[in-house]
Amino acid sequence: MEPRLALVNASFDDANTLRNFRRELDAEVAVHDARAGEFPEPPAYDGLVITGSRASVYWDEPWIDAARAWAREAVDSDTPALGICWGHQLLADAVGGTVEPMDEYELGYRTVRHTDDPVFESVPESFTVFTTHSDAVTDLPDDATVIAENDYGIQGFRHGNVVGIQSHPEYDRETAETVARGKDLPDDRIEAVCADITEDAFAESRAAKRVFDNFCQRVVR
Repeated sequence: MEPRLALVNASFDDANTLRNFRRELDAEVAVHDARAGEFPEPPAYDGLVITGSRASVYWDEPWIDAARAWAREAVDSDTPALGICWGHQLLADAVGGTVEPMDEYELGYRTVRHTDDPVFESVPESFTVFTTHSDAVTDLPDDATVIAENDYGIQGFRHGNVVGIQSHPEYDRETAETVARGKDLPDDRIEAVCADITEDAFAESRAAKRVFDNFCQRVVR
């Protein structure tokens, strides 16, 4: 039986985001627009998936305040939840972690190392995945576990049924290049990142997409 998932979309690029998540999630997906203040009732779904966003979790905006309050309720409900990039940071904030701006923007295909967590089943211990973020989870409470890291710091955590993943395993090559070219970074850095968005790099990154299958398989009631 397909799980019923709520996709909480905080993206500023609905077309790429929705295409990517609908492709990767083997589930019945109901989309909720976080920026419009639309948040699901967690118990109504088998699981929750929260997308990335150009916003920062600590911005003082009404929809972000609402998202933070909803995320705390979602954690308290014990509904399985998977946060990607901004979603990872939102869930980390909800469980009592700290999200802060980074000294250096992480952008491009990177190597990430994970621990033996069920969400990474069949994913190589050291894997390639596309990353793009200028904020990071810098601290977690004692009852949360870091499940992935790289040279930039925490790349994943677990807190009970809540999992956060900082990278973007859902990205296809089109999305990766579109996102990279939209960054306010020096042209030479953007061109270097885009030059690395090759078919080989994308093929290598496909192993990370298994996190979605693993999540879906574990939320079926």
